[in-house]
Amino acid sequence: MQRHNFSAGPCVLPQEVLQKASQAVLDFDNGLSLIEISHRSKSFVDIMEQARSLALELLGLEGKGYKALFLQGGASMQFLMVAQNMLEKRAAYLNTGTWSDKAIKEARIFDDIVEVASSKDANYNYIPKGFDIPKDYDYFHCTSNNTIFGTQIKEFPNSPIPMVCDMSSDIFSRTLDFSKFDIIYAGAQKNMGPAGTTLVVIKEDVLGKVSRKIPSMLDYKVHIDKSSMFNTPPVFAVYTSMLTLQWLKDLGGIAAIEKENEKKARLIYSEIDLNPLFKGFAAKEDRSFMNATFTLTNDDLKETFDTMWKEAGINGLNGHRSVGGYRASMYNALSLDSVKVLVEVMSELETKA
Repeated sequence: MQRHNFSAGPCVLPQEVLQKASQAVLDFDNGLSLIEISHRSKSFVDIMEQARSLALELLGLEGKGYKALFLQGGASMQFLMVAQNMLEKRAAYLNTGTWSDKAIKEARIFDDIVEVASSKDANYNYIPKGFDIPKDYDYFHCTSNNTIFGTQIKEFPNSPIPMVCDMSSDIFSRTLDFSKFDIIYAGAQKNMGPAGTTLVVIKEDVLGKVSRKIPSMLDYKVHIDKSSMFNTPPVFAVYTSMLTLQWLKDLGGIAAIEKENEKKARLIYSEIDLNPLFKGFAAKEDRSFMNATFTLTNDDLKETFDTMWKEAGINGLNGHRSVGGYRASMYNALSLDSVKVLVEVMSELETKA
């Protein structure tokens, strides 16, 4: 039976990427496994350079003063690194969910953090709008897509100060003017590859503004100078991410995948809105194209629905405990056909109820 992977992360990956990555584990370089070779070898250095180059190319940031890094520690490490490298006196944060809340907590270790707006009052089911970003702060931080709550920023503010964005769960999924951002970071395990590496894209001229001493492992400049090779990189995660970025380029880049993502989102949200057995969690104008969150209007149907979607080969549909219900994560490599299977099950439930 074909499996339809709606898991929120680690994510579904293209079959061709999985095949090439698995083959590389067995034999990558004349009988040597990818995870056996030296990370200083020309073979892997070329992989790292290609991955970094592809990231900038797909984001349209080549030749614009940006550097791409593949680091470790996940987006959670970036909560700390951003503050270490950028926070001198005060920073502004937009609080739209669990991960932005965690980023705020880490930044407060260093200095004064101000929440310019928050949707916590409604359990993060919307994106705040119309807030002001103070001009005398060090940077503004936001989270583009909220995996748990199924909300997504549709229009980013024109920030008068450097803008930092956690794009972990929607990186490379939609066209944006990425030059509006000074730092973008994203855990690989949503749209790029397996857990283990984190993409960080930095505009170099925003660095070097803080007076504190920064530990080497947390210093963006050190990692830039060492081309993401300051310490042993996670070779398999970087290689698989490189393959995924090449797959995306071959498809036609972000503009091409955005069209597919829009089709998937329209299909699932149409069913949620038209089927009286389901109710969407997020405000309609802020609904995520990556993570559709919804609940049953009649909890007595839960056992029946759960049995139906599992029998259809669907995996990873249960919602996060913060919201409950269900969450259909539709990352780049998830096919439209998989969404059709889910919608068919939801429609069938209506005929049975």
